[in-house]
Amino acid sequence: MTEDGQDGPLHQSCEALGKLDSVTSDSKPCNASPVEAKAAKEHSDDKLVARNAGREIIPYQPRPPSLPRLSKSSKSVSLEETRRTRRLRNSQESLSDPAETGSSTDSLKEDHTVPDPDGFVLAPFKNSNGRPLSAATGGSPVFRDRGSSLSEYERRSHSQQSHPTDLPVIPTKVRLSPVQPRRPLPALEKNFASATLRSANRIDRDCADYAVLVREKLGERLHRNLSDSRLLENMGSDSASINSMRSTYSVLSPIRPQDVRNRSFLEGSVLGSGALLGAEELDRHFPDRKVGIYITTWNMQGEKGIPTNLDDLLLPTDSEFAQDFYIIGVQEGCPDRREWETRLQETLGPYYVMLYAASHGVLYITVFVRRDLIWFCSEVEHATVTTRIISQIKTKGAVGIAFTFFGTSFLFITSHFTSGDTKVYERILDYNKIIEALALPKGLPDTNPYRSTPSDVTTRFDQVFWFGDFNFRLSKERVDVENLMGRMVGGDMNPLLEHDQLYKEMKDGAIFKGFQEATIHFFPTYKFDIGCDIYDTTSKQRTPSYTDRILFRNRQPNDINVVKYTSCSNIKTSDHRPVIGVFQVKLRPGRDNIPLGAGQFDRSLYLEGIKRRITRELKRREAMKNQSSSTICTIS
Repeated sequence: MTEDGQDGPLHQSCEALGKLDSVTSDSKPCNASPVEAKAAKEHSDDKLVARNAGREIIPYQPRPPSLPRLSKSSKSVSLEETRRTRRLRNSQESLSDPAETGSSTDSLKEDHTVPDPDGFVLAPFKNSNGRPLSAATGGSPVFRDRGSSLSEYERRSHSQQSHPTDLPVIPTKVRLSPVQPRRPLPALEKNFASATLRSANRIDRDCADYAVLVREKLGERLHRNLSDSRLLENMGSDSASINSMRSTYSVLSPIRPQDVRNRSFLEGSVLGSGALLGAEELDRHFPDRKVGIYITTWNMQGEKGIPTNLDDLLLPTDSEFAQDFYIIGVQEGCPDRREWETRLQETLGPYYVMLYAASHGVLYITVFVRRDLIWFCSEVEHATVTTRIISQIKTKGAVGIAFTFFGTSFLFITSHFTSGDTKVYERILDYNKIIEALALPKGLPDTNPYRSTPSDVTTRFDQVFWFGDFNFRLSKERVDVENLMGRMVGGDMNPLLEHDQLYKEMKDGAIFKGFQEATIHFFPTYKFDIGCDIYDTTSKQRTPSYTDRILFRNRQPNDINVVKYTSCSNIKTSDHRPVIGVFQVKLRPGRDNIPLGAGQFDRSLYLEGIKRRITRELKRREAMKNQSSSTICTIS
């Protein structure tokens, strides 16, 4: 210290060294006494602030040992730019690294990693201010021993220092070689859905499209609509999930403006491709091109009262799914036909609308269709035929309904033939009169005119269903019939059917030429006492018989598949039991050259049926609420 109180140059140098904490035991010591050095270190902070306040320049300020530069560039770069450059380079290396061994944390650590000439990687130490220190100034005893060598290296001139590239550098990232499979991997199947996933995504046939498996490798055409075509271009398909998606978006799939320009949804295109009733729409709604049809026939015996619940008639509990079409034929129907139709709408609910209904006296036929399929139906036509000598009496005869669905024409006939145990010939005459006099189709085009016969209406349609009370009996005494019924095992009714008049006449070709009937596994449906399961106990003692039947005919073989053919034993308000038939029918694409129904249905009936359905549900809930809240008080 000088006489005027100022610090000397030597004291200033030691003071700066104490401030930066960069001198170790093996660094070059100051040439001051120990007492002066200790005093200088105690007052270094305060005096350094004073010097900075006075803006005086310190003549000498030692620096910590500099890190070896890995770059050959001699230009000075700021610390932030260096870190940014290294992060960018490390991120590019991580992206190009096929083994993906690098990480963002590794790249950050690499910024302050020092390669040691002896092969070690020196991790930097930091002081209290956050600045990095050399490894020699750290607290590790291993690096204290090497502090002198580092200092000697730093004390060399720049020309004497070796180039950083001459030092052995060990990479900080360990790159593993990719694992190679020992054997060829199995080929990935197109359908890789597990059994559990397939079961979870099973498509319900009553509310969605029928399930279909996409098999491109088998040569089957893969249908792609606007909603999923881009998803299936270059990827394996999970058919269960895709079918589920197709079911959800099948009806309301996106429509491009170009498609709207190319065709009109009212008139359509006469070409097969792009038509409203063409293959694209058919495959989108019915991938397997099969439609479900539910048919029931019932002789109501003219009862004024309708059963309270028709669920057993239309929605039996043993059916897994509801069907697309419901056709109900009634003979000797109730006087109030509108009430009957309203009850049917109430039972089927909002999923179905009444496409058409026709009658001939007390013969009723009603067609219900799923509401989202009504746009693919043509206009509906009907015709009637009476088989009575006096045409004003309309208790016997037939009524038929015809329409086209996509490219397949349908004909449904319900009839009531002449009654009597021995009047087989009269019933055959009724049949012949009906097929000749039923004037259908009227305005609908014939889908296959080369197979049509002018004298037989059933040859002018692709799929024909004929059902009703045909009144054919069992040619056997009642006692014998009851004995045969008592010996029936496993639902085999062949011993009874050997005596069936209709079975015999069809085998001889006298009636219902070209028609088929499903195998019968139920007991005769006529004649019962009202309200019970006992056959006729009146004085006439009528023989139990299969009077109520459902027959079908198709132009192409195997177009109609029978799913169920049974009777409904829970409806006991008539002397007849209803007969139910469920069928899967093959569909074909069509052209838009037919008069479309354009979504027409009985709106007033639909609203009335839904209103009654809601009212019935509210009454049921109110009754349950009153029952649960009621209490019984007793006085002891």
